[in-house]
Amino acid sequence: MRGLRICLIASSRFPIREPFAGGLEAHTHALARQLTERGHEVSLFAAPGSDPALRTRELPVASLSHDDVNRPDLDVTPGAWMDEHHAYLGLMLDLARNPHHFDVVHNNSLHHLPVAMSSMLAVPMVTTLHTPPVPWLESALQYAASDSTFVAVSRFTARAWEHVAPTTTIANGVDVDRWRPGPGGGAPIWFGRLVPEKGPHLAIDAARAAGMPLDLAGPAMDADYYRAEIAPRLGGDVRYLGHLTHEQLRASVGAASVTVVTPTWDEPYGLVVAEAMACGTPVAAFARGALPEFVDDSVGALAAPGDVASLADAIREAVGRDRQVVRRVAVERCSISAMVDRYEDLYRRLAGPMAA
Repeated sequence: MRGLRICLIASSRFPIREPFAGGLEAHTHALARQLTERGHEVSLFAAPGSDPALRTRELPVASLSHDDVNRPDLDVTPGAWMDEHHAYLGLMLDLARNPHHFDVVHNNSLHHLPVAMSSMLAVPMVTTLHTPPVPWLESALQYAASDSTFVAVSRFTARAWEHVAPTTTIANGVDVDRWRPGPGGGAPIWFGRLVPEKGPHLAIDAARAAGMPLDLAGPAMDADYYRAEIAPRLGGDVRYLGHLTHEQLRASVGAASVTVVTPTWDEPYGLVVAEAMACGTPVAAFARGALPEFVDDSVGALAAPGDVASLADAIREAVGRDRQVVRRVAVERCSISAMVDRYEDLYRRLAGPMAA
């Protein structure tokens, strides 16, 4: 069976390269790499500066740094918005004009135009829904091709979208050959984007309430939030490690006794949970969004959302989980190979005779 020609459309906000700006970038990179290693011809359309090893075709947008705007995921300047609009418009028009370049298009972006213009394509499109029903994507679905396929990253996300479109659930996966078991025993860790909806200030408060230190790692994307809520809490038993490379991050997570996850919104998936578990590191988390699908008593402990005292109890409880069990559960439930198996099956089913 021949390899497929896959067009993978990424978010244009940040380059698809290490150190990743967030989980979406890490997920897209891993998916493109795994599909290529399996013999598929993957063309990744992504922001300038993305990993050239992934056969990247750069979208014509200005590459953002974390300091370009206060919150680049929410606060986009008119110029950046227009750049993105024209970039995705040009891509979709090019795909429509050249219908035989690909067997399937996988839209992994958060932009509305690939969905709204999907009816122009002669090949099937898969769109992965990484967010709750945000207005610009929800409204675009009314223009989507009638045979569009939508994938939700969790059962929680599937339920959130069920009033708009039927979905198939394929949980995101992590490379368990890269995220390897670590020795544990070190300070608890919180990692991700240091932004209000991720709640790292609550992780600091809970760790201190539990009588434990805490390391934080990740890009400080909201300067005002960092100055107001994070910087004053640092010092002594709490360290900010900065925006680590993935190699450094994997080592730090593997050395931690527990990973603390503190969303103040309903997480559609929570990639940090899977990454931590792959290192054998148990998880203490707020029970919000999709997290209860992946965190149970075998791998960690859940806390009442927003409740610092409850999270402190969960941290103390999660530390005692068996790291070998945590790792085994991650391999069984969260491996990227299982995720890519399901996407491959979906691509081939949609491509039909073209995939033979």
